[in-house]
Amino acid sequence: TCLSKGDGFHYPPCHMLNLSGFRILIDCPLDLLALTIFSPLPCDVGIEAYGQNDQNPIQKKQKLERQMTPDDLVCAEPWYKTVKALHLWEASLIDIVLISNPMGLLGLPFLTQHPRFCAKIYMTEATAKIGQLMMEDLVSMHMEFKRFHGPEDSSFPCWTKNLDGEEVPGVLKNLVFGENGDDLGSWMRLYSLDDVKSCMKKVQAVKFSEEVCYNGTLIIKALSSGLDIGACNWLINGPNGSLSYVSDSIFVSHHSKFFDFHGLKGTDVMIYSGFSCLQTAEMTENDCISTMSDKKDERLAASLLDNEESLGELEKLAFVCSCAAESADAGGSTLITITRVGIVLQLLELMSDSIESSSLKVPIFVISSVAEELLAYTNTIPEWLCEQRQEKLISGEPSFGHLKFIKDKKIHLFPAIHSPNLITSWQEPCIVFAPHWSLRLGPSVQLLQRWRGDPRSLLVLEDGISSGLGLLPFRPISMKILQCSFLSGIRLQKLPTLLSLLQPKIVLVPDVINQRINLSTMKTKSILSYSENKTLSVGRIAENADVEIMAELATKLSWKKLRQRENFGVARLKGDFVMENGKQRLVSGLDQEESSGKARTLRHWGSVAPETLLESLVKMSVTGSIEHRRDENGAEGKSIIYITDPSGGMIETSEMGTTIITDDETLASKIFQAIDGILDGI
Repeated sequence: TCLSKGDGFHYPPCHMLNLSGFRILIDCPLDLLALTIFSPLPCDVGIEAYGQNDQNPIQKKQKLERQMTPDDLVCAEPWYKTVKALHLWEASLIDIVLISNPMGLLGLPFLTQHPRFCAKIYMTEATAKIGQLMMEDLVSMHMEFKRFHGPEDSSFPCWTKNLDGEEVPGVLKNLVFGENGDDLGSWMRLYSLDDVKSCMKKVQAVKFSEEVCYNGTLIIKALSSGLDIGACNWLINGPNGSLSYVSDSIFVSHHSKFFDFHGLKGTDVMIYSGFSCLQTAEMTENDCISTMSDKKDERLAASLLDNEESLGELEKLAFVCSCAAESADAGGSTLITITRVGIVLQLLELMSDSIESSSLKVPIFVISSVAEELLAYTNTIPEWLCEQRQEKLISGEPSFGHLKFIKDKKIHLFPAIHSPNLITSWQEPCIVFAPHWSLRLGPSVQLLQRWRGDPRSLLVLEDGISSGLGLLPFRPISMKILQCSFLSGIRLQKLPTLLSLLQPKIVLVPDVINQRINLSTMKTKSILSYSENKTLSVGRIAENADVEIMAELATKLSWKKLRQRENFGVARLKGDFVMENGKQRLVSGLDQEESSGKARTLRHWGSVAPETLLESLVKMSVTGSIEHRRDENGAEGKSIIYITDPSGGMIETSEMGTTIITDDETLASKIFQAIDGILDGI
């Protein structure tokens, strides 16, 4: 079940799987874009005045026709929007939680604070650390907001009733209530630092490509997705087959480890959840599928690992640096609100190099409560970095260049905008990296207020936030605005090639992707489409599951060939059937009585023909008659043998089995003996 299709990098999709009887939740994000309904600045009027319910019809019509103003925003302590459909699931019924990247972790404390939550949580070590720092920073910014503007006393946000009127702009109503008007229950008060710590104590962090076993049944493995440092796709192996979950991925990256798609080859089921490819698709080339599918794996892999996309990303970063340099040269400052870890690391490196090679003397400030710890941590996880970064560490250099510039006092780290050291070190023009990208929390709000009237200054936003609604509280704004769109997933044109290389038996793709590109000619058993908030059932791939048996035990089994099935044998043993490390195993010794051949037959193979059975009974001086019955559709149903001598009884045979009914134990024994002589038994 797709609980949410998400919305780009900052709001990844959320899925619920039922696999081998276990419920698995994949990712638990927050819709932080919804924060834009709130005003980041103090309001002159209270929440009660915001509704203006005493307006006459003419005033309401004028308000509907005009453009939005800052007064339309909610002046209250922000609440946070979670995945709506997740609240419909009982927390105690979730067995496993898999987190694919740090953004998919931000909503997890809302779930773990539920008293009946007891699921096992898996994520990579890097995702756990970076995600925890992100949550702590979010809590810090929220607490700062409350200190400046005061907390909301009500246990339920009273501002929601003021947003349900006709005069409220549609974009605000849609963010609050959703398209169907049922999203109100997904708004929550932000968790605390204690909630974050409690949540992280329940996490089992996994290393790169480490296999973990859940309940002896499922083998779970995290493989790099290339999206960002620590981001991963999931491979799950169980007794009923293998499943791969492919989230937004990037084949070639200049900071994180490449997309490890080789480890996902040949799975029984593949779930593709890369909705971001729809945001970057310029055109589709359906006719390339048939030609690409005939290429060898090496050529397919080479086409996927083409560095054209990664070079394009570097050009974007270089352009941001050049724009910041131009602003500084003109006497203006640059505010960068991008918070994607990999992008920030590369920008810090490129900007520092650019400033060092020029005549500009512009300081770079990074303002965040977790900046120092986060930047230090990224140099301690080489297994999640690209090969070029790993080689730097091997040669004794830091994997990212920002460490050198921090040491040389060219990059300055401060926990808050009101830090005493920042006030004494401050100079303009400067380049500042500051959260939050929503422009509703954190140091970015104060800095944007400071520079919004300066046409020489530059604001760098990441694509995803609407510049109209996002910048509404700061208008009029004279700053130059640069909105950047960075790669957030597999381009739609590369999806057919990826599927041709991985060759899963069954592929599940979002219905919106199936509408954009033709995948019907792919060499897979089946391609199924899924949609949001609808459950899709996938049948078992393997008809017969594999069972492992000890070699010592196998050699002692007394096999019996079946008469009704050629080249087929059966044997009986007494022991335990167990699940270990995702595999079914038979563990036990052979029962001595059975191995000696004296054991009574307990199981039979085949079906009983009534005529043959009656012939055998007649030879034992048992007489009777046969009645054949048909079902409601006229098809052959069950047959009944009525025994008349030596005593009364009845034998009922059908496809489901054979039933003996009699009060005479001697007769029952003869009937069983006759059946035993007809069928193969063990």
